[in-house]
Amino acid sequence: MVRLKQKSNKNSLSTRFLLIISLLFLAAAAYGYVTYFEGEIPTIQGKDLPAYIGSKTVASLSIADQKSGLRNIRIVVAQGDTEKEVFSKEFPRKGNGPIAGPKSEKVLVELDPKSLGLQEGEAILKAQVRDFSFRGLLKGNLSEFAQPIVIDTKAPQLSIIHSERYIEPGGSGIVIYRVDDSVKHGVMFNGDFHPGFPLTDGSDNKYISYIALRYSAKTISESTVFAEDAAGNRSVKGFIPELKDPHQKKDRINIPDSFLSRKIPEFEEHYPEMKGDLLQKYLYANREVREMNNQKIHDLCMNQTPKQLWSGRFLRMPGSSRAGFADHRTYYYNETAIDQQVHLGMDIASTQHAEIKAAGTGTVIFADYIGIYGNMVMLDHGQGVYSLYSHLSETNVTPGTSLNQGDRLGYSGMSGMAGGDHLHFSMLINGIFVTPKEWWDQHWITVTIDEPVSNAKF
Repeated sequence: MVRLKQKSNKNSLSTRFLLIISLLFLAAAAYGYVTYFEGEIPTIQGKDLPAYIGSKTVASLSIADQKSGLRNIRIVVAQGDTEKEVFSKEFPRKGNGPIAGPKSEKVLVELDPKSLGLQEGEAILKAQVRDFSFRGLLKGNLSEFAQPIVIDTKAPQLSIIHSERYIEPGGSGIVIYRVDDSVKHGVMFNGDFHPGFPLTDGSDNKYISYIALRYSAKTISESTVFAEDAAGNRSVKGFIPELKDPHQKKDRINIPDSFLSRKIPEFEEHYPEMKGDLLQKYLYANREVREMNNQKIHDLCMNQTPKQLWSGRFLRMPGSSRAGFADHRTYYYNETAIDQQVHLGMDIASTQHAEIKAAGTGTVIFADYIGIYGNMVMLDHGQGVYSLYSHLSETNVTPGTSLNQGDRLGYSGMSGMAGGDHLHFSMLINGIFVTPKEWWDQHWITVTIDEPVSNAKF
């Protein structure tokens, strides 16, 4: 009986051992299958892929496989029955582990239709990616990607109908042109972009661009009209205006202690970061605050209304001129020069709290306090033309209000960096300060804008 019991125990142990070995084998096989025969396909992401391919266009694809790693990548452009390979890469196996290739790869492909022999029209950008899985008869999991594209290598047709012949620093003008099939167009003038707006209803592809030359310009280094289509094809036409003498003058501004004592508390309220004595705070306001204010004004002009809202000359407030546009000012304290700035408007004074009226029909885009300009109102007159009214004692309009020429918008005052009651009036073209004198002159309006526009419409 003892021998039979011992034999039975040995058989039981053998059975258990074999069972454990079998389970371990099955577990190892399952692990190996799941690991080496994993079925997760690689990912292909083409974020912001271009819909149009021009003369040379770069396409970016992000490819990844987190399980077994990337084995190979192939990218082609298919057109009809023809495929043109534009990228191919094989990754060597890294050891015998489950992750045998890189987990991710960013592919930049330059597509040049001419060198690839592609025709104008529709095509497909295709990508095939395999990983190092043993699936697919050891070929790996396959991922495919297809993106329709359009081959377009022809630049937009562009022609200039009218361009400015004469312009001075701080001056304005227009360019009228015709362009077809363009997503971005306008005028580049000494590094500044001036967008184009439909001259009529847009059906004749004619556009007008208001341009401005900064007061500081010494030469005209760039004056071109450009048009760019969705494929990046670009047409450029040049025009050559003649630079006129700006007749800018110099001015001296004395800063007495009484002015500092009266003005600095106003600025401290709005700019608590100012430090130092009254003079140091004044210099901060006259420099840093001025720069911040001008940047804010520029930014306000970057959302242009496409329709012209004004007509005829802009109104000039009655009164005497106290300062001119682009006057180069030197500021003195106790007979010592302490700062230099340029006056970017016209100062006009009549009576205290004089009624201030809209110089032209437009929409209020700003009515609030803004540093050196004090209480200020800005009007958008359409197509990049703006007017600015500052140092007001009060305003009676709000952003979004539509004003006709001559409507009241506030009263003159001495808020901001003003020594006495007056209106500081500015004109801007696409955020660039220009001389108001041109816009007050009906002859200038007629010759520079109205007549060329009328002629271009026929």
